[in-house]
Amino acid sequence: MRYFKKIEGEKVYLSPVNIDDYELYTKWLNNPNITQYLSIHNSLVTLNGEKAFLENNNEWMMAIVKKEDDTLLGNIGLDNIDYKNGNAELGIFIGEEENTGKGYGSEAINLLVNYAFNVLRLHSIYLRTYDINERAQKAYRKCGFKECGRIHEALYRDGKYHDIIYMEVIKGNE
Repeated sequence: MRYFKKIEGEKVYLSPVNIDDYELYTKWLNNPNITQYLSIHNSLVTLNGEKAFLENNNEWMMAIVKKEDDTLLGNIGLDNIDYKNGNAELGIFIGEEENTGKGYGSEAINLLVNYAFNVLRLHSIYLRTYDINERAQKAYRKCGFKECGRIHEALYRDGKYHDIIYMEVIKGNE
């Protein structure tokens, strides 16, 4: 089996990332339609670079896997974990456009946030998104995140400046 059901939901489960998926991640992370709302949008992701990244990542990065057929959908993770103060930054992406809008991402977020609060004993989770990514903002709000800050005109995409929006969820308020 390529994946392990570390955190299980109804439609998806979260598994430790399989390093052998580096080619698929490289494909996804070089697709501008997938990365348009990610911080690596303008980066060139190579096979060797992605493999090394997956091999050396010590943070809580997990594969999002569809339960019905064990298909890799994307990944989700916690970065910048501060155990002393009880917070971390969440990041997520779904790799194929046909898998967006089906609730996989929202379920993965809820699974990881619940795990972070109840197992890792974190108190708050925050994330960054962009004002032009309305679909993600809707999904994050559905998962209990609220806007907590904004950096105006800090992102330049397609000839225009956009705001970076910070959102957070605090344990007990989700």
